[in-house]
Amino acid sequence: MKYCPKCHHTYTDETLKFCREDGTLLQANASAPGESSATLLLPAIRTSDAPPTQFLQSDTAQAKEVTSPIEATRNSQTSGSPDIHPTSNAEYIISEIKQHKRGVAVALTALLVATIGFGSWFFSNRPSSSTGPAPMDSIAVLPFQNKNIEPDTEYLSDGLAESLIYRLSQLPNLKVSPTSSVFRYKGKETDPVKVGQELGVSAVLLGRITRRGDNLTISVELVDVRINKLLWGEQYDRKLSDLLATQREIAGEIVERLKVKVSGADLRGVTKDYTDSNEAYQLYLKGRYHWNKRTKEDIQRGIQYYQQAINQDPNFALAFAGIADSYTVMPTYPYLSPKEAYPRAKAASQRALEIDPTLAEAHVALATVLAYHDWNWAGAEREFKRALELDPDYADAHYRYGLVYLMPLGRTDEAIAEVKRALALEPLSLIINANLGGAYIYARQFDRALEQTRKTQDLEPSFVAGQYWLCEAYAANGMYNEAIALSQKMVQADPTSQRFFYLLGYAYAKAGRKPEAEVVINKLKDISRGEYVISSLIARIYAALDKRDEAFALLEKAFEEREYSLPRLKVDPAFDSLRNDPRFQDLLQRIGLTS
Repeated sequence: MKYCPKCHHTYTDETLKFCREDGTLLQANASAPGESSATLLLPAIRTSDAPPTQFLQSDTAQAKEVTSPIEATRNSQTSGSPDIHPTSNAEYIISEIKQHKRGVAVALTALLVATIGFGSWFFSNRPSSSTGPAPMDSIAVLPFQNKNIEPDTEYLSDGLAESLIYRLSQLPNLKVSPTSSVFRYKGKETDPVKVGQELGVSAVLLGRITRRGDNLTISVELVDVRINKLLWGEQYDRKLSDLLATQREIAGEIVERLKVKVSGADLRGVTKDYTDSNEAYQLYLKGRYHWNKRTKEDIQRGIQYYQQAINQDPNFALAFAGIADSYTVMPTYPYLSPKEAYPRAKAASQRALEIDPTLAEAHVALATVLAYHDWNWAGAEREFKRALELDPDYADAHYRYGLVYLMPLGRTDEAIAEVKRALALEPLSLIINANLGGAYIYARQFDRALEQTRKTQDLEPSFVAGQYWLCEAYAANGMYNEAIALSQKMVQADPTSQRFFYLLGYAYAKAGRKPEAEVVINKLKDISRGEYVISSLIARIYAALDKRDEAFALLEKAFEEREYSLPRLKVDPAFDSLRNDPRFQDLLQRIGLTS
């Protein structure tokens, strides 16, 4: 075989002397016949800094030098061969492709297969890592900024945010920060990324609402706080009469943007029509606004708005549930006697369930009445469990199931577990934090009670219920001077607060300051002439003073009143001195509790 040293064309005809392409004198090809086209080609495309010779390891581990055709040409030049012209790598490759098309194709195919094989191995064996954020499965709807220029319109901004929270909470695959957690940001400049980190969510919805007469402008922004990216923003210019439809539209859009997996039944919960009356819905929002303030005047005003909503739409189940909630809490403050409040709460909750049996709120309200007023423990358990079945993430259901049902029965560990479950769902809820301290007191875990009540105090120093349970924790731990000091401070701030008068009297009695305790008892008796006073709380002071007859007389009065706190006799440490009295065991049995 001969080849042209200029164009590298090869000829099998040994009789030829000159190249037919360029007339160059042909040379005998000593190395080409034993090498494949691929072997000739690959060294020619090495990088410029590669060595001129390569070493391939043989099966016998012996190094064998392979000389490229370019080097062979140069060697021929130095050996004095005539008419040898050096050529570039590019010229050589082009020539080889022209002369060895089939071989080049085979080589490229082999190279491609090897590359694909290596790539497949690399990607299947490299360590797994996330290429992007995980799917969004949690959201916080912050209180809408109230940009209204007209007075008495704050109910719109609060109500819209609360309604969106309520609707989105119906989705089982979406964690929604509750109102107790998000409303602490109300009226504050907020960084959505920081809020997302604090609440442990992947998305935050911010909004603004402005009302001018019958016109509404609602602006919303949905932010992926993990990467600080705006996912969606929209401005809705609507009529006030379109508020219901707009709210449902926003909720549906959020679900779509978050790409939450939902079933048809789940989505119906998000877009559910609780009323077709826009007037009734606005009245309901006003009721919720005042209910959330929890003062006596606001709760009463809230009930009035709920009733007006029902007048507009007699089948508005949420409004009935709102009335039931309002009446269940009034005896605990106390704003109303149990005999006045609980029957109204029961009637409203039952009516709500007649209209809509799927309302977890109504089941919880009914369960509370059955436990606190009717002492129907089996019925209370049934209603609580039905509420938790309908909404497993309903924090108030877990919270009340623990304190209203499990705790009175003496199932303290289970009760604490339920309150903790509620707190996990609403970690910033002040009332749940405060009452977890109370649960620890009933379970005789006094050190944990003090720790928990101090934690609640740190969350919000001005929270009244938190201060109440802190006083109780001081007394339970024998810190009577601290309990007296805090109670005196609260009485001075609110001379009408019978609860802190009671705490002051109890702390005096436990500290052995009997005359001061008697003064407080007389003060509470004076208050009772004008308003309802919780008799069982005064009975606790008498028990601390070791005046059994007086204590049992007030407990009998509490029995007649059906007081909410009476079922806690079984676990309340304040009554430990009365437990060996037959009258105490008789009272427990009449309440439906065994000793």
